[in-house]
Amino acid sequence: MRVLPAIALAACSAAIDNTLADPADGPPAGNPDAPCSVPADARPEDVSSPRTVVGDGTPESCTSRATVDAIADGGVVTFDCGPDPVTIGLDETAKIVNDTGPDIAIDGGGLVTLSGQGERRVLYMNTCDPDQTWTTDHCQDQDHPRLTLQNITLAHGDSRGETEFDGGGAVWVRGGRFKAVNTRFFDSITAEEGPDVGGGALRVFSQHQGRPVHLVNTTFGGDEGYGNAGSNGGGISSIGVSWTIVNSVFSHNQATGEGGTGGPGGGSGGAIYNDGNTMTLDICGSILQHNRVTTHGSAIFFVSNDHTGDIRIDRSIITDNEGGSWYPTYPQISNHDDTPIRVTDSTIE
Repeated sequence: MRVLPAIALAACSAAIDNTLADPADGPPAGNPDAPCSVPADARPEDVSSPRTVVGDGTPESCTSRATVDAIADGGVVTFDCGPDPVTIGLDETAKIVNDTGPDIAIDGGGLVTLSGQGERRVLYMNTCDPDQTWTTDHCQDQDHPRLTLQNITLAHGDSRGETEFDGGGAVWVRGGRFKAVNTRFFDSITAEEGPDVGGGALRVFSQHQGRPVHLVNTTFGGDEGYGNAGSNGGGISSIGVSWTIVNSVFSHNQATGEGGTGGPGGGSGGAIYNDGNTMTLDICGSILQHNRVTTHGSAIFFVSNDHTGDIRIDRSIITDNEGGSWYPTYPQISNHDDTPIRVTDSTIE
């Protein structure tokens, strides 16, 4: 497995200085050694018959308006912006409309970045938001939309102005199912302080029947200047959600709050923040390195309020994450001391 090079501590704060890193120069998606097999339901979606193709072969044709409209129309969305990497600066947050699936896939072909331009969240999905159409009478636990991001970069998101649906600097999801495959999350930020709020890049709630979010061959940060930041969970944050993370990289992300549940609050989970009940965290073939906190869990914060759930770490490296305290079982992982943690063929130090 590849271990990322060490950097100076000061570089961990680069994600919150409002400098927009160039995605074209950013690190690749995922752990290139990819030692773990991918579950069948976590593989890329077939996008050979898109509902909408954004663009006509030129970068200029791939506009904010075309992208936002295509995502609102749902189904499979692909891009034809020319042969070179392109960044599409969004003038408004792209939103999933809940009756345009049930399967929705957004595929950037490895060339497309969707950017919030340091001013707004990039993508929003909420099965319980009537403005995006209610499709069932049990929005908190329905099986659709099933949203996949693949072969794409989301960058420069900023949800600090959001009040009702806070957190998730780049992406905010509630309900249905969500997965990211071969995806990069760069240089996004959410609320910088406060208890519970978080997910510098990604925040997720209420997945159908408690099934896990899948992150496969995906990078959060990955290098100096590309990290994500938020009060808790510099990379990802959730409440009551399980995760399966395969062959992915979390580095240079930062939990910026301070004090945990006290004032001003936050500062836990440099890479990952999991809170709630009855959840699991399954990490395989992944690298968590050079993330930073002020309070707890420099790599992982996992607190099950009802003392259920467990953590499984296989063929992964968790090292050189900085700050925090309350490490009852392993360094860099904060959890109740009765939380089962199974570690195999991994380095945690």
